[in-house]
Amino acid sequence: MPCPDQRRVVRRWRRTRPFWAGLLLILGGAELLLIPLSPLTVLVSLGLGGIAALGIGIALVVAGLFLWLLPHTHHYVSVNALILSVLSFAATNLGGFLVGMLLGIAGSAMGFAWTPVPQDAEEDPALPRVRDGQGTRTLAVLLPVVIAAGLVAHAAPARAAPAKAAPADAIVAPRVPPTVTTTLFAPQGFLLAGVQEIPTADGPLKVMVLRMKAASLTDYRLTTRDGKEELALGADTLDLSGEVTLYLTKFKGCLEGILCLTFTPDKLPVPPVVPPFVFMTDVSAEQALVTSDSIVAGGLTLRASA
Repeated sequence: MPCPDQRRVVRRWRRTRPFWAGLLLILGGAELLLIPLSPLTVLVSLGLGGIAALGIGIALVVAGLFLWLLPHTHHYVSVNALILSVLSFAATNLGGFLVGMLLGIAGSAMGFAWTPVPQDAEEDPALPRVRDGQGTRTLAVLLPVVIAAGLVAHAAPARAAPAKAAPADAIVAPRVPPTVTTTLFAPQGFLLAGVQEIPTADGPLKVMVLRMKAASLTDYRLTTRDGKEELALGADTLDLSGEVTLYLTKFKGCLEGILCLTFTPDKLPVPPVVPPFVFMTDVSAEQALVTSDSIVAGGLTLRASA
């Protein structure tokens, strides 16, 4: 074969990044771009003059380039590319007549499942000769099914973790869970730990358990009526840090400000782990209890009314 040195350099570069995942994303984005620009006489363009197709197509091409040039960001880029690929079906031209959407989903799955191979893997005879991604083919196939099901078919109830009785010295939650609203909820290391029961003044209460490393809330408002008067607590910003745990009976918000979802202990999201860069807007929740190592509030207000 000609040019063995050049081919060796290209092969080494390709094996240090999710090359095929980036290529599929670029092809999917290019297909979404070409459809509204093609001379076809019949298009199913649901966006504003094809702006949605152009925006999503450019974003997928950029995501593919990110996978090539910044492979360490493959988790962040792949999940966002997957969301855009799924939204392209409803945004414009049925996801490029399904071709662009499927290429984007496949590229996102391969990019998320990609695992870097040590640089000395081929030189070390003790290590098996495994090609990039060979051990993650199953994950690459199942990932779009799992994540797309969580984004599109979130109405299907997930299997909840077995309810656990709270310890005897646990904090007693109020009879009526306070209502919390915020315009922006940005968690870090968001994990749905499952469902359990916590003690209240009226007996055990079934709640969802959400754990995270930190969370930032904007325009935070809490309203409770556990007694005769209604108490309203507000803050311009509320920052939780440390071991943050939320116990909720209801959680409603718009993922990335686009896809609005509602979760309850009987209707949980899939998958249980949410990437740390995901944010939610227009959040409304029934918060039975919250624990955190540190809580910092800015512009705190407190109001009571009969």
